[in-house]
Amino acid sequence: MARFPHRLAPRFTASLGSLALLFGGGALATLGVTAAGVAAAPPAAALQNTLARTPQMGFNNWNSTHCRAEFNEDMVKGIADLFVSKGLKDAGYTYVNLDDCWALPQRDASGNLVPDPVRFPHGIKAVADYVHSKGLKFGLYSSAGTKTCDTKGFPGGLGHEQQDANLWASWGVDYLKYDNCNNQDVDAQQRYRAMGDALKNTGRDILYSICEWGSSQPQTWARDVGNSWRTTGDISDSWNSMLGIAHANQALAPYAQPGAWNDPDMLEVGNGGMTDTEYRTHFSLWAEMASPLLIGSDLRTATPATMEILTNKDVIAVDQDPLGRQGTVISSAGGLVVMSKPLADGSRAITLTNETDTAQTIATTAQTAGIGGARSYTLKDLWTHRSTTVRDGAVSAQVPPHGTAMFRLTPSEATDLPAGAYQLSDLAWSKAQNATGPVERDHSNGGGASGDGRTLSLNGTTYPKGLGTSTGSDLTYYLGRTCKNLTVSVGVDDETAVGDDSAATFRIYRDSTVVADSGPRTAGQGPLKLSADLTGGENLRLTATSPGSAHHVHADWADARLACGDGPKAGEHALSDLAWSSSTNAWGPVEKDTSNGEYAAGDGHPISIGGTAYTKGLGVHAPSTVTYYLGGTCTSLTTDVGVDDEVGRHGTVDFTVLADGVAVAHSGTAIGGDAPVHLTAPLTGAHELTLQVTDAGDGNTYDHADWANPVLTCA
Repeated sequence: MARFPHRLAPRFTASLGSLALLFGGGALATLGVTAAGVAAAPPAAALQNTLARTPQMGFNNWNSTHCRAEFNEDMVKGIADLFVSKGLKDAGYTYVNLDDCWALPQRDASGNLVPDPVRFPHGIKAVADYVHSKGLKFGLYSSAGTKTCDTKGFPGGLGHEQQDANLWASWGVDYLKYDNCNNQDVDAQQRYRAMGDALKNTGRDILYSICEWGSSQPQTWARDVGNSWRTTGDISDSWNSMLGIAHANQALAPYAQPGAWNDPDMLEVGNGGMTDTEYRTHFSLWAEMASPLLIGSDLRTATPATMEILTNKDVIAVDQDPLGRQGTVISSAGGLVVMSKPLADGSRAITLTNETDTAQTIATTAQTAGIGGARSYTLKDLWTHRSTTVRDGAVSAQVPPHGTAMFRLTPSEATDLPAGAYQLSDLAWSKAQNATGPVERDHSNGGGASGDGRTLSLNGTTYPKGLGTSTGSDLTYYLGRTCKNLTVSVGVDDETAVGDDSAATFRIYRDSTVVADSGPRTAGQGPLKLSADLTGGENLRLTATSPGSAHHVHADWADARLACGDGPKAGEHALSDLAWSSSTNAWGPVEKDTSNGEYAAGDGHPISIGGTAYTKGLGVHAPSTVTYYLGGTCTSLTTDVGVDDEVGRHGTVDFTVLADGVAVAHSGTAIGGDAPVHLTAPLTGAHELTLQVTDAGDGNTYDHADWANPVLTCA
């Protein structure tokens, strides 16, 4: 919970009640969406505690009990019992979490937190033991400040991080929700990293839920600190609150990945402030956004309709899909919003949401959702559980006011990848064989369990994206004859000990033809970059073998970038006239032909740098990335860059142009009021163009940055 207004950016504050106004329907279509529903994630590795490989599911008592006397030991044990008796455990709910008010207002003489002896007469460890006896996990609450958020002022964790973490670990705590109240204006990253380090030092696996309210754009820094981070202030049990928070969270899809999730707050399903139709929308959108599913209603009095929503296994399966992608908005107009979420089996989860007050027909297609080209599809309604066959890939429903229709669309055969650049770890493979445990996405192979690997590392070089396998592995991806090229760095992961039998050979096949061969690579040898021509290939096959019979060699396919389809036509193009494949922006959406402005879409001004005005360009706010697919046919980009005049002499930023992830032009630090800097970036042969703006190392206050008159030249 939060007791302060949600601080949306360093310069401005907004209350939750205004979020719905800030995110009009027209804004959503510009927020980081690709034609295939696959957005490129910012390059950061997730926290290495192997937890939350899918979004966490559980219960938190705050919305149903607050700090009232009914919040006590018997109530918590009763919730654990209900998890079992009402089928919640079977549906995937795991964590029974306590919120604020579990402790006494003062620490003891040794500085330790003391459980309230009236609420918890047998102590917290006894409650945790009871929860564990039911096959469940136990969570606790604190705040990254001197006191927690409740007005009674319970002790916070600031300055006591290791002491508190050690105590919680001794009690058997499995989950920490760490709030943001009474933080003494200490830097958020400093406070949250301190507790993250303390949790690691305990040696116990404790899921770390950062509840910072989105104040310092935690999506840009929290992925290697915690397992989830709140993206907004507190939700309340109303349609406008829920919808405004959903809109805010939809914009952050590129940041979510296994082990690290955007958290739009707890579920209000069943608390009585919305209709069951609105609660189905709430649950559908949270699942589509790969959000943590934490029940916030009183399970002791839950209605059958509430339980039906909370235990819908078809919808939960979308949230818990192992591909770990957050759904993205693929169309939005007039309050009719369509989202598409890629799933590990090659299907798409599709939501059709009617935000208006009258019934509406909402429609999309398989092509728009990113899986066009099949002869037929199975369309399963995830609320009625009925399946039909559709020949043309059409998805349509009559949706009631404030309702959501949710479908799983599965092609009858593998479909061609749409034009674009992809990381292989973000795609569903058609076949996977691995000698030691499962193939891991964005982690090394680890041991035999799913998600037990670490950050991919080749002789000290780390990679946030890629595939972790062992020798004896064989993976196949269906391409559909649309793809051109694969580039990848291969090698033996640093978790494999150096020795005579630590070698792996990597081969890339276009159908049955070997198009790249690494030869033997040994532990400690470092990465080797391979490039494979896939033109005309229907299938991509990756194998890692050992010269001997050893299958314990951990073989990494790091930064595996796949390029498919054609890029822009020959000629010169104003970049703002082209569709980007993905975008991230610290303050509102990326704007076309205007400055960044405020948070809402379309609220910028004519682009102006150092008194020079421009009619074309992109207005962003650091940190920001905007990515375009080129298809290998473009030769150069020219652009002026600088801080927009709308912020005066404020703001310092740094611009970089990247071709296939390699910097090809750099501005140096640009300061508000300075003249524009002209950049020319060579792009010959590049499949992907990324425009990156950082805060120049001094924070991102007022960092309104312009890519002015960017012109792309293609052959």
